[in-house]
Amino acid sequence: MQQGTGGSETEVTWEDQQNINKFGRLNNRFHELEDEIKVAKEAIDNLEDASNELILTDEEVVRFQIGEVFAHVPKEEVETRIEEMKELNSKNLEKLEEEKESVVAQMAELKKILYGKFKDSINLEED
Repeated sequence: MQQGTGGSETEVTWEDQQNINKFGRLNNRFHELEDEIKVAKEAIDNLEDASNELILTDEEVVRFQIGEVFAHVPKEEVETRIEEMKELNSKNLEKLEEEKESVVAQMAELKKILYGKFKDSINLEED
């Protein structure tokens, strides 16, 4: 397989193709992670809002959604559940952000390798 522009031909080896494919997979995962991080942040914000609403209520028993159903649950139990859910979501968010950092670092390393060999013959930037 040959790739080139303006007469400068650079041969694409099997290893180069593997690097290009890996970059593509990492780029896809990067976008998935961005979406997952956004969803996780929204979930944490929603839990924070629910927690604040709970502080303002005078009710001892509140409606709490469990799956598709609302149940009447003691306020203290709901507060505990919301805190647990926030903690779980925060840990998940942290894990996603760590994975995103790792993906970005791997992509940067592959960019160095691929641009080093192919110069302007390859475009790894998003438009």
